Amino acid sequence: MILAYILLGIGMVFQTLGSLALHRFPDVYTRLHGATKCTTFGSIFIYLGVIVYAISFEDSLGIQLAIHTIVAMILILITNPTGAHAIARAAHKSGVMPKFAVVDRLKEERR
Repeated sequence: MILAYILLGIGMVFQTLGSLALHRFPDVYTRLHGATKCTTFGSIFIYLGVIVYAISFEDSLGIQLAIHTIVAMILILITNPTGAHAIARAAHKSGVMPKFAVVDRLKEERR
């Protein structure tokens, strides 16, 4: 049970760091990077905490909750990076340039 609380706490810290990344970083690309990485990682820890908590009940409802949480974790692992990539690509196509870009491979591909 203590392990579940530790995992939930770690997840909350990463979620908070993701929120700070949205507020502090200078452009859309770094904000997306910071927020997506932190919230994905934080969500994994929160889901793991829920799985540990659910398995501790050792009944069918706990197992069912653990399975549903695993499915949700897999979906988050797929959709978070995919959504961030789509947003970054749309920002680039609309002309929003990164502040600190050294190499722009998308611009090079258009030539």
